[in-house]
Amino acid sequence: MAKLTGITEEKTIKSQSLWTISFRRMRNNRTAIAGIIILFIFAVIAIFAPLIAPYDPLEQNFIKSFRPPSWDNFLGTDEFGRDVFSRIIYGARISLQIGFVSVFISLILGVSLGLIAGYYGGWLDMLIMRIMDLMLSFPYILLALVIMSILGPGIFNAMIAIGIVYVPQYARVVRSSVLSVKKKEYVMAAQALGASDLRIILKHVLLNSMAPIIIQTTLSIGRAIINAAGLSFLGLGAQPPTPEWGAMLSNGQDFLRNAPWIAFRE
Repeated sequence: MAKLTGITEEKTIKSQSLWTISFRRMRNNRTAIAGIIILFIFAVIAIFAPLIAPYDPLEQNFIKSFRPPSWDNFLGTDEFGRDVFSRIIYGARISLQIGFVSVFISLILGVSLGLIAGYYGGWLDMLIMRIMDLMLSFPYILLALVIMSILGPGIFNAMIAIGIVYVPQYARVVRSSVLSVKKKEYVMAAQALGASDLRIILKHVLLNSMAPIIIQTTLSIGRAIINAAGLSFLGLGAQPPTPEWGAMLSNGQDFLRNAPWIAFRE
């Protein structure tokens, strides 16, 4: 009696979490990586602003007004004798605050609308997307100006306006991702097991749509900072004496002839 010996080879497949897959996809996107690096640099500057800035950004010294760049004042002083370099450093804090808060607002609203439109479809999808298309038909800064004219000037209102402006981008990105994810086998299996729509959306659909959301977020923060600076430049965002980049640039343009370093360094 012959014995048949079989050699079985077991192949182990390492399971990867959804966050690992999302991180791997994001790592292959050079634009997203560049955005993260720049945000990290500005975040470090904002956190350690008291250690980097040599002077108080609000401290006035009229004796030192309009001083050109020197060893004492690296980028010169403004009309009130305030150190321009210190104001730029502290301005990073305000600009990042505006960028993160406004993007958080657009992230919450846009992702929610995109999930609802993509998952349920039908007339609800058509209604939400037509509203998003209507908002996208206006330039970002123009739509933000309209919202600011209703809310009034101020940093907090600028955050709200910019947050609303970027809602359509998140809604469309998330919707397109949901349309492909909801056809996957694990989503259909969850539906067959009787899982609630909320559980399916949060646990299966949203987590598998994180990669494009993360990429969109890193790109939106920079654009939000630029738009916030534009609103402040027009006098609708941060108000004096707040050291915000757009407001500082707007103030510096009045002294281009006598003290150009105020505007050029900003």
